[in-house]
Amino acid sequence: LDSVWKNWWIRGILTLAMISVFFLIIYMGSFMLMLLVLGIQVKCFHEIITIGYRVYHSYDLPWFRSLSWYFLLCVNYFFYGETVADYFGTFVQRREQLQFLIRYHRFISFALYLAGFCMFVLSLVKKHYRLQFYMFAWTHVTLLITVTQSHLVIQNLFEGMIWFLVPISSVICNDIAAYIFGFFFGRTPLIKLSPKKTWEGFIGGGFSTVLFGFVFSYFLAQHQYFVCPVEYNSETNRFVTECEPSELFQLKKYSVPLLLQAVLGWETVNMYPFQMHSIALSTFASLIGPFGGFFASGFKRAFKIKDFADTIPGHGGIMDRFDCQYLMATFVHVYITSFIRGPNPSKVLKQLLVLQPEQQLNVYRTLKSHLVEKGILQIQENSYS
Repeated sequence: LDSVWKNWWIRGILTLAMISVFFLIIYMGSFMLMLLVLGIQVKCFHEIITIGYRVYHSYDLPWFRSLSWYFLLCVNYFFYGETVADYFGTFVQRREQLQFLIRYHRFISFALYLAGFCMFVLSLVKKHYRLQFYMFAWTHVTLLITVTQSHLVIQNLFEGMIWFLVPISSVICNDIAAYIFGFFFGRTPLIKLSPKKTWEGFIGGGFSTVLFGFVFSYFLAQHQYFVCPVEYNSETNRFVTECEPSELFQLKKYSVPLLLQAVLGWETVNMYPFQMHSIALSTFASLIGPFGGFFASGFKRAFKIKDFADTIPGHGGIMDRFDCQYLMATFVHVYITSFIRGPNPSKVLKQLLVLQPEQQLNVYRTLKSHLVEKGILQIQENSYS
């Protein structure tokens, strides 16, 4: 085989292998998905930091790599500690040693960061001041790109596995479809930063992604395992996904637009409301998501490298495959908080259970007086009588 078709087969076989492993991890549950996200985050951080180290290694900067990994540890401690405090409240209350860590979590995180900051200042060498500050900024921007975004991915996962799977699968589908359409039909260059990208691949990938997201969402919305928020059960020490599905995941009847009625022959159609949201997610994945890849291409061109690493044959490094995913994770988080998420009774209840007994009684009295004023509590008492 010539180099073009050889690369095609290598990419294709490894893509199928990675997708198979991904489905296996989904089957293993939410905790394994969180570990996967953490592993990808660490590898992406390693690849970006290694580029900086290779570019400036001849200067023998003191403590550069050690401080970079130390800051990664500090930031992960902060974000994962916040997650533990939000979603594992009842578990924490049963462990006295954890209560101390959670109560003073932000102070401990700040103290750890200050230690790293002071070590950086002490490591400054007169002849390398400017370069050392370059690398200090390099490390912090890398943390912003990798750790912050991976934290948002996990936050999306806690909203329900469907909010994790549909966006990630849409980006993967767009990447694959754009590559296939560009490989067979690509003629018109899309952007100079990435010469292999074509308009034919961009447009074909876009339509394929929206269609895939719509159909894939219909399949996932039928199962509690995918639609229920991920919660930690302190009694079984396991993550559970059991609930009464919200209105987003209950079939509703929609009227078909007149223009489509003649084509489809249907006046109404049964759909899950989430499928309408999947169109927005898929559209972002196909129109804006690729700009994450263009950004990564510009970064690689700036340092005259082809790939971030050679971890995956035919694909490059882990960062080469997840450059669009981080941008997508931020959009999904903003989308959920802006258009989907409302008050969460279970989260409020967990926060109430953490309070002292006197504080709980004050909340009870305030809530009781509020319900009485509105007439809700009196109506309920009459209904029981």
